[in-house]
Amino acid sequence: MENKRIALRKLMEAVEKELLRKPNHKTLDRLSLLVGFQDWNSFQDALHGDADGKTNYEV
Repeated sequence: MENKRIALRKLMEAVEKELLRKPNHKTLDRLSLLVGFQDWNSFQDALHGDADGKTNYEV
């Protein structure tokens, strides 16, 4: 039983460590696409500036 508890604790530590890591830029670009932006920088501009998602679709 003690071995299972140790294994579970190690698993939980590994999961927590992975959750605390900052995602790479490619992942952030993909997530931005899901909310209607072309890339992470466009999404950040909309959050912190005057741009919005409509600027991504202007020709």
